[in-house]
Amino acid sequence: MTQAQIYRELKADHDKQRQMLKQLGELQGASGERQSLFESFRLELQSHAAAEEEALYSVMLADPELRDDARHSVAEHKEVDDLLGEMMAIEFGSDEWEQKFDHMRHRYEHHIDEEEEDMFPAAEAELDDEVEAKIAATYEERKPKELEIARENPPGGDERD
Repeated sequence: MTQAQIYRELKADHDKQRQMLKQLGELQGASGERQSLFESFRLELQSHAAAEEEALYSVMLADPELRDDARHSVAEHKEVDDLLGEMMAIEFGSDEWEQKFDHMRHRYEHHIDEEEEDMFPAAEAELDDEVEAKIAATYEERKPKELEIARENPPGGDERD
């Protein structure tokens, strides 16, 4: 069985984000190139996470078989968003920033690995093709809109606990 379009799209985003994290890790200090790449990564991650929550997680939260996975993933999105907010509040490229970056990278890579290995297969087994097609359409519609919202709202500004 071929993986549904939505999971392929989310995985492609994850692969792009992994590559950006790798490049950020290879660059050192507070160069303009690194700062620009970090801002691109932040926008990519925020728009991806918000669109993923609106498209996929909203459906999963309504399904008792998938609810716990969705709650777990939403909590991890919030954790990573908080870490990004903390990073933006400290001197870019400082030792403290580097430590926070390493921690955020570890947490986010763990999160996307978990989604791909556990959550996406569980959702694919539970959801039918029509629902997955609607999720993909919602994701494709929301991600560009969420990118604009992310440009105006840096991470950490959300007061949710």
